[in-house]
Amino acid sequence: MRRLFVTATGTGVGKTHVVRLLLHTFSRLGYRVGVCKAVETGVKQIPLDAQCLLEELLELNPDFAKFKAADLCAYTFSLPAAPFCADIERSLDPKEILHKVSSLESHCDLMIIEGAGGLLVPLTERYFMIDLARDLRAHTLLVTPSGLGCINQTLLSLRALEHAGLSYDWCVNLYEERESFPKVTRPYYDAAFDNWWSVEEGLELFCRRFAAQTAGD
Repeated sequence: MRRLFVTATGTGVGKTHVVRLLLHTFSRLGYRVGVCKAVETGVKQIPLDAQCLLEELLELNPDFAKFKAADLCAYTFSLPAAPFCADIERSLDPKEILHKVSSLESHCDLMIIEGAGGLLVPLTERYFMIDLARDLRAHTLLVTPSGLGCINQTLLSLRALEHAGLSYDWCVNLYEERESFPKVTRPYYDAAFDNWWSVEEGLELFCRRFAAQTAGD
């Protein structure tokens, strides 16, 4: 089974936006796509990110028509906080997330899992999002921001991925300070990296490359 874990340098960077684009792009490439929102916090009645993803998915894979938004989530919590803090009753078990992903996979041939926040967001006291990516045995796509200060955030996240020994790609979501990005940030990325790309310009090429690399899975 092909698995792609989508994470970011933090909250509000655009993971759900990127997952929506990935669903459509992989679908155009002929895949029966599926999605899982590992944990969603700040939920009042309906998990809104999961609802957004489900609405996109219903256009692409009719096998998910039987599901509600909450069915795409392993856990939902009302407090808008890191999962460990939002989980007031300490009910979260990472194994349940793995089980949720496995159960949804029977309805697709490519599963995209969206994390919560960044790589070091705690699920339990000693278990973090980066540990979930490892246990899922998924290739990781790191989404990074484009505003001032994003170089440091990006490098810290890349170092964490490399330290964990995970396979990954990373991309820039140009959602803020677009006009200043070419002068303020891009010169460093161009000098330090041969293969960085933006969501706008490189997503389809990434999807094609990922499909080729996992053709035997």
